[in-house]
Parts: sequence; C-alpha cells; structure tokens
Amino acid sequence: MPTAHEIAPDQLFAEADRARSEAPRRFGVPARLLFAALDLLYGRASTLEKFRVLEVVARVPYQAWEQVAFVAITHTHEQPSFARDIQQRVRGARSQQDNELLHLLMIEEQLDQRRFRRSWIRGRLLPQAMAFVYYQISWLLYVVRPQWSYALNADFEHHALHTYLDFVDDHPEFHDTPWVSDFQDDYAPWSTLAEFYTSIALDERSHRDESIALVAAARFGDSADGTSDAPSAG
Repeated sequence: MPTAHEIAPDQLFAEADRARSEAPRRFGVPARLLFAALDLLYGRASTLEKFRVLEVVARVPYQAWEQVAFVAITHTHEQPSFARDIQQRVRGARSQQDNELLHLLMIEEQLDQRRFRRSWIRGRLLPQAMAFVYYQISWLLYVVRPQWSYALNADFEHHALHTYLDFVDDHPEFHDTPWVSDFQDDYAPWSTLAEFYTSIALDERSHRDESIALVAAARFGDSADGTSDAPSAG
C-alpha cells in the first residue's frame, strides 16, 4: 500500500504548510483521554517511540469497522446493491488499515536503525493494552452511532498529523538526512527524512478527511451528500 495522499513531490512541503495553518480541531472527550494517556506514559514530545504507539493504535478503528461491516453483509446479501455498498466501506477501511500498518513497519525500521531498545512494558504491553481499549471504544461507538466512531478517528488522525509535523519542525537536520529504507518501493521514493515524515503526516490528514466525510454518510447506504440508498423496512 503506497501513500494515502496523492501529492506531487514538489508540493509536499507546501501542503504541509497548509496543514499547519489549519484551524485547531476541538477534540471529543474519548480522544482527549487517549491523548492525555499517551502524554502521561510517553511524554508530550514527539518521539519515534511515541509514533510507534500511535501506529499500533491507529489501525484498530478500521479493524472494528471492518468487523461490523462483515456482520452487516451477512444480513444484507439478499440485497446485492446494498451489500456492495458495505463491501466498498470494507475496502476503504482495509486500505487505510494497510497504510497504517506500513507506517508502523517503517517506524520500527527507523527505531532499529537507531538501535533503540524496546522495553517489554513500554514497547509491548502498554501499546497492546491501549490498542485493545481503543478497539472496544471504536467498535461500541460504531454500533451505537457510527458518526461518533468516525469523529473519534478524525480526532486521532488530526492529532497524528500535527504530531508528525511537529517532529519535522523540531528536527531541521532531517531536510539534509537521507531516508534509507527497505520500504521505498512499497511506499514512496522520498530522499530525506523530512520528506518521509511529512508524507506520513499527510497520509494522516487524508485518513482524517475521509473520516470527516463519513460522519455525514455514516450509515451503510448513505452518500456524502446525506442521501440514503439503504433498503426500506418494507
């Protein structure tokens, strides 16, 4: 899965500047609690260790949505056009999930290149515990009111976008540091670490914007303009 965005290389930093100039997003209570826990456990600064946790957690809403969608398909397969719409949602969730997984693998590679030693508690137990809790919240919100789950993910992706951009701002040397990776053919042929981390940030913006669009079309069968193609009860 390559980048989630479709930005030309010569426009990458200009798009990042546009993202930096966006109005602040007002986060919901679940997102604020999650971000507070991240800051408490891993510090407020943007670090590779923190990015690793973000990417472990980032995949789980898409997994939750996919699981609910597959259950929905089993109940709607007799209405092929409606089931096809659900399948499109599954494809979208899987694409975003795969992109987040690629982020995780590339961040792990960055940590390995720096010979970072992962502790069992901070490196394995806490990220998995946070991912488990976030999955349950995302799943429950999606079942009760899908708009809430999409809005929570938009909050999370907005936070990730600016966390990565802050990291680039804090390390001007990244503009002169080559990005060496086994994943360049899978992701994008960026030359420097500044390009690499900026690209990830803009991936997160793309995920955020997709979630925002889905808030207005949260039910299966809804379109982005708020109309519905869902089968009637009759």
